[in-house]
Parts: sequence; structure tokens; C-alpha cells
Amino acid sequence: MPVVVVESPAKAKTINKYLGSDYTVLASYGHVRDLPPKDGSVDTDDDFAMTWEIGADSRKHVAAIAEALKTDNALILATDPDREGEAISWHLKEALTKRRSIRKDTPVSRVTFNAITKAAVTEAMANPRDIDAPLVEAYLARRALDYLVGFNLSPVLWRKLPGARSAGRVQSVCLRLIVEREMEIEAFRPREYWQVKALLTTPRGQEYEARLTVLAGKKLERYDIENATQAELAVQAVTSRKLKVASVEAKPSTRNPAAPFMTSTLQQEASRKFGMGARVCMSAAQRLYEAGHITYMRTDGIDMAPEAVTACREAIADRFGKEYVPGSPRIYKNKAKNAQEAHECVRPTDMTKDAASLKLREDDQRKLYDLIWKRTLACQMEAARLERTTVEIASDDGQVGLRATGQVVLFDGFLKIYEEGRDDVADDDDNRLPQIMQGDPAAFAGSGLRAQFDKAAERSDEVVETGAAPGGMQKHPAAVLSGNGAVLATQSHTQPPPRYTEATLVKKMEELGIGRPSTYASVITTIQDREYVRKEQNRLIPEDKGRIVTIFLLNFFRKYVGYDFTAELENELDEVSAGDMDYKAVLAKFWRDFSAAISETSELRIAEVLDVLDEALAPQLYPPREDGSDPRICPLCGNGSLHLKTSRSGGFVGCSNYPECRYTRPIGGDAAEGQDRVLGEDENGEEISLRTGRFGPYVQRGEVSEENKKPDRASLPKGWQADEMTLEKALVLLSLPRLIGDHPEGGAISSNFGRFGPYLMHQLPDEAKPVYANLKDPADVFEIGMNRAVELLAEKRANPGGRGRAAAKALREMGDHPDGGKISVMDGRYGPYVKWEKVNATLPKDTEPADLTMEQALALIAEKATKGGKKKAAPKKAAAKKPAAKKPAAKKPAAKKATAKKTAPDDGES
Repeated sequence: MPVVVVESPAKAKTINKYLGSDYTVLASYGHVRDLPPKDGSVDTDDDFAMTWEIGADSRKHVAAIAEALKTDNALILATDPDREGEAISWHLKEALTKRRSIRKDTPVSRVTFNAITKAAVTEAMANPRDIDAPLVEAYLARRALDYLVGFNLSPVLWRKLPGARSAGRVQSVCLRLIVEREMEIEAFRPREYWQVKALLTTPRGQEYEARLTVLAGKKLERYDIENATQAELAVQAVTSRKLKVASVEAKPSTRNPAAPFMTSTLQQEASRKFGMGARVCMSAAQRLYEAGHITYMRTDGIDMAPEAVTACREAIADRFGKEYVPGSPRIYKNKAKNAQEAHECVRPTDMTKDAASLKLREDDQRKLYDLIWKRTLACQMEAARLERTTVEIASDDGQVGLRATGQVVLFDGFLKIYEEGRDDVADDDDNRLPQIMQGDPAAFAGSGLRAQFDKAAERSDEVVETGAAPGGMQKHPAAVLSGNGAVLATQSHTQPPPRYTEATLVKKMEELGIGRPSTYASVITTIQDREYVRKEQNRLIPEDKGRIVTIFLLNFFRKYVGYDFTAELENELDEVSAGDMDYKAVLAKFWRDFSAAISETSELRIAEVLDVLDEALAPQLYPPREDGSDPRICPLCGNGSLHLKTSRSGGFVGCSNYPECRYTRPIGGDAAEGQDRVLGEDENGEEISLRTGRFGPYVQRGEVSEENKKPDRASLPKGWQADEMTLEKALVLLSLPRLIGDHPEGGAISSNFGRFGPYLMHQLPDEAKPVYANLKDPADVFEIGMNRAVELLAEKRANPGGRGRAAAKALREMGDHPDGGKISVMDGRYGPYVKWEKVNATLPKDTEPADLTMEQALALIAEKATKGGKKKAAPKKAAAKKPAAKKPAAKKPAAKKATAKKTAPDDGES
């Protein structure tokens, strides 16, 4: 009875259904071996020999496979059909051979299937092969490169840039994209321009919108109307003339469906349509694949198996009718550079089953399957037939011309089921037009644009109306309305390039040839975990430390964060996987130059590095001031010079007169410039100033001196704006803590702001330490009275440490655990967590309680329970091993490993 090994237990369960009792199906639980995170794991002096180590979590799984091979002397490696899957199979074979679990007479074979269906699994079992050596070598090359970059470059960062966590072959290039986009946004200077639109009506009373395209007999370019005065003249030119339809041109056109999904396009569309991050998308796709619902989700390929195309066409005809099936199948050409690593597209395994028929319980799986199913059917459907119409409207004297555009869908075709999302705003061609005839008068549609104007005005502080419209004259650079209310001039500004979303970043990386589909999700996750980048409203924004790291690498390791260099290296690795290049030659070529760059930079002092970075960042750090003064002069003390500095929290700009002057500001833009100022003096003549530090604005009494090394300071509470600070407000802050009064049972009650927000403090005579009660509203610090304070403190004493019933409320009931007992999502003191019996597992930072699936909840509970068990068993395990240890230093690498893992780079390139 052969032993079949796959990666995950879910995949093992599905395959077991098809193979039956004739096979033993076990899971390896992912990678079984990796390079130890310490020096020498890749020996550059010994032809790049690699030292592998079985992970602590993998030992028991390898042991289980070895145990099964004692009775079943045949091994079938059925890991995923890609480079990583091939690597896992190779690792398993190597590890089991080393354990002597694979003997000379043990047959070892490799099988792959692109979908976990009975037909695919049965066919794969009938066609075994050997492990693909070139694919394994491509994996070895990538893993060695990631190690060499990470474990040689990261220590340089730690020494030269305090607070920097790591660098990586792909992650640093990805970070560079985000940082450079942010710098483009900061350097962008908007240009004003105006557009004029009119709401017109046909003789039959149907309204349509047209845009001014000709003024004073000349074609208007985008920036021709530069200001409000010119816009008002343009509005008057339109409203003072009678208009008629000069021409109507209707052109038939077709629109073809998008290709079926590959990994990158799936991630992009899931992000556009659901705001789903790359990691969440791939996790949901993995579960769908393991359940047998879709084909393998890591692929560069967009081609579809002939039998799948036939099934797709039949499903379309059955569901929508034969008119939706084109005469011949659509063929999509595979764009992958290396066909050996390209698989079929991501598609459903059964075209007849939609998301509803599968009855998927998990919301993210249901959404993603529906997306894949619709895209797959759409790619084999008829094109949509459209009629694009352009209507030209002109005045009799030819001085004014307007244009209306739109389209009519004559046959919806693939649009019946699916339309691809867009990263950009739709254009005017998507408008629907009424029936318009050449020669028709084009009358103004009363005050039809009034509603649009009012909406624009609601979003603005001021409004301008011109002509005879009611409302008078008010100044506003956002909109101008004509006298008859049907012509609207709107002000626009050119926009900076948008920040990347995960979808647009994946698209850009794909365009540049950086990374591969299997790496995108892990790379984007890594730069967020390293706190180099944060995600806000689905946009990726670089943190200060991410910017500093990027500028450092661009100045000292420019070649290795170069887009062309990284893409070329990817091409060489593709050649290795195709068997056309020796992977050790690739490593040797890379290491020769990279090791020299490391040696050269290691000799630099931190001060030298900061000087280079300060100069490189000067345009962003020290933009010209309006008064023409030196932008490097400290705005607080007036004589110190500003310079780039670093700390564990990242980079910042500080005054050279430190510690006498403690002026600082973030490196990200100059928003804080001008806020630092002297507010006045207190009753003792001490200067009260507003300053900006690395952690935000604060007020300070006096200056640092030998006698007063720590002057009074107070951070601005949440909701307090630096530009609204006055001397009175500053004195109130500096007077804290506020004494509310004496508690009825003894002891004074005070209020203040702390690290975690506003709070009350009180200590009874018989209490060993004070009791702190949080306040929800910052204003309560200054306003709360004695009765309410006593009540809040009593509640806190009744519920000490947040451990009582009131501390945590159920946000959501998930259902029952397979082993019994309810699973709930609770609102805890430190954030939401999953609760099952005595197990409490904190939700990851990027997971909302409403989005948590039962499968994710079970995984979090299992992980927490396992960790708890390990902690209890640790002393026993150590005691048992002690007598057998022959090398006293054996424990040291383990400690190093734990430390190094925190900062070890992980591009997901293995």
C-alpha cells in the first residue's frame, strides 16, 4: 500500500476520497526543511553548499511518514505542481533518505495534478515521473540568493540604520516602488484647469450632457481655460448662443472578454472588487483548490485545457443560450516566459457549478469562487456588440461647439455575466444617450445641473454663481454656475499619481518582471510586517523607516534594488528551471559583486551614511521657504542647522543644537514646518512653546538646561490641532494631572492623559497600588465631576484588570467547535479575540471580526492551543535531553535562531 504525501491535511482528505483504502495519504504540512538562520548556511567558499535543517514543527510529520514507510515500502510524492511543490518533494526524499527510511528497494515517484478531481488524480497516478531536477535547482538558486542578500545585507542595515529590520532580494525592490511613488506625490505640483458642461434637451424632452470642445472658433485643449474668470467668460459664451445638433455619428464596435485568471490577475481583481488583500485572496484560493473546486492557483498561464473549454462552452449554452457561444473556442496565448513553470489558468473544476450550488460557508471563498466561475465562463462567451455615438453640437456662428458621447449595448454577450474591474474612473463613453437627430435644436434643460452644483457646493466651504442665478456672488474656486442653471463650469486640478493598492502594486511588479506569482502575497505581507509600509483605505503608504531603508539601498546598493537587474535575475532563474543554465554559475556571478559591495559599505561610519542620506533626501526634507530663508535653519531656536537623524522608530529631522534645542519633525513631508512656535509665557515668566516631535506635537515649559534637564511637557490629546493651540490651552495641558477632589472613602482622585489615552487615578488608604479607570472622551479629563469619577472607579474595582464579565463582550457567535463548545469573537481590552472554552486567540491585525471565517477561527484556536502545550512541556523536554548532549554549545544555535527569525528576510522566494 503506497504512501502518498501532499502538503496539507485538507488536500490529503480530498485526495483520499479518490484513492480509497489502497493508499496511505499523509501531509507534510508545507516545507519540511529550510536553511538555518545563521552564518554559513550557504557556504560561499564551498561551491555554495547548503546546510538544511528540519523545522521543529516538521519533525513529527517527517517521523509519521517514515513510520508509514516501514510497512508500506513505496513513496509517491504528490505535492503541488510548481517550483515550491517540486522543492518540497525533493526535501522529503532527501530527509527520508538521510533517516534511512527510503531504502535501495523503495520505489520513489513524483506525480502532479493541476486540479484535485477524480479524473486528474487518477490520470496523474497512472503517469508517475522522477523529481524535476532543473525545477529543484531553480528553487535552490532562489533560496540561496534570498539567504545571501538577507543575511549579509540585513546586518549592515542594523548597524548603519538603527530600527531597520531587514532587506530582501524582492522585498526591497517592492518597497522601492512604494517609496518612489510617495516621493512623486510629494514633488507633484497641481495645475489648475476648468471644464464647461451643459445639460441639453432633445425636442422630445430627453436630457443629455455635453462638454465644451470649441471656444472662439478654436478647439479647446485641456488647460486652455486656466482660471475662474476665463471659465465665467466661457459659460457666458455658451449661454448667449442658440445651439443645434451639427452631426450624429454612430460607430458599431465590439468588446471582447478578458482572459481567464492567472495568479496576478486574480489578486488584482479580488482587490478591486472586494478590497481583498493578496494574502487573503491566496488563502481563500488555496482552500478552494484543496477542496477540489478550482485548479491550482499559482500559475503564470492563461491557457485552458481543451476538455475544460468544451465543458465551459456547454455550460454557457445550457445556462444562457447558444447565441452566447462563439462559433469557435477562444484561444488565449500563454505569456509565461518559462513554459515549464506555467500551468493552466485558474478556473473551476466543474463549469456547471456556480457559487450557490457549492453551498460554500466561508464568505471569502464564496466571493472568490463566484469571481473565478464568472470570469472563466465569460472568457469563452461571445463578444459584446456596442454602438458608440458621438454627437457634435454647435452654434450658428461656429464660435461655440460641444460634444456628447455615449454608447448603446446592442448585444450584451459576456457582459451578461461578468465585467472586469477598473483601476481608473470610467470615462464619458460609458454614458447612455437618448435618440438625437442631426439638425435638432439643442435647448438648455432649465436648471437641470442645479442639483449637481448643489452637491458640489455641499462638499465645499464657498460657492460662486455667475449671471442672473439667485444666490448672489460668493467666492469659490470649485464651481461656477451659469444664469440659466444648465451650464456648469467646474474647476479641476491635475492629480498626482495615486498610491499603490495591493492590486496595482502586483500589476506593476508583473510588468517589471519582479518576483513571480507565488511570491507577490508574501512579499507585500513582509514589508507590512516589517513596519516599512502601512495600509490605509486599501492604499500602501511608506513609513519613515521604509523610506530611509530605500534611500540607503539606492545610494549604497543601487544595483541590487534596480528594476532591470532584478528582472534579469528572474530571467536567469527561469533559464535554470528550464535546464538552460547552471544555478551555481548564477550564484557565483551574483556573489562576486555583491560581497564586494557589502565589504565596502561595512567600513562606513554611521555619520558618513547619514550625510549621504541627508543630501539625497534634501529636496523632500528641506523644501524652499516662502521667505527665501535657509530651509535648514531650525525654526525653533533660529541658529541650529537641521540634519537627518535615525532612531529605532525610524528616521527624523532634528536640530544640530541638541540637547539645548530639541526640535524634531518626521521625514515624511513638511507638514510640521511652521507649527513650532512660542505661545507666550506663564505667570513666572517661563516660555511656553509648541513643538513637533517624532511622536507628534507637544507643548513644553522652558528650555533644557543643566538645572532643568527634563522640562514639563504634554502631548496634544487626540482631536487637538497644533494650528489651533493657544497659550491658555497649553497651560491647561501643562497643569495636569487635574485634581478632581477627595474620594468619600479617602484618597484624592485625579485625571490625566497617559500612553493609552485619558484616565482617572485613585488609591484607597488600604490599597497597595493605585487604580486606573479609562475615560472615553478626552474632554472628560478637564470636565468630569466627582460623582461620575467615583462611579467609574467603583466599576473598575468590581472588574479589576478587565477580567470580569463586563471586560469582554461577544461581538459575534461563530458556531460550534468540532470537538464541542461554542466559538465566539470577543471584544477584549487589547482588541478582538476568538474564544473557545479556555483558549483565547488574538485576531491578526489585518483581520476584522466581521470577516473572520470559521476555518480561520479554528486555525487560530489550534495554533494557540499548540503554543500553550509547548510551553508546559518545554522544561520536561530539556531535562530529558540534558544527559545525552555531547556538545555543550548545542543549545546556542537554537537561541540564535529565535532571535534571527524576528529579523530574517522572507521574500517567499523559496
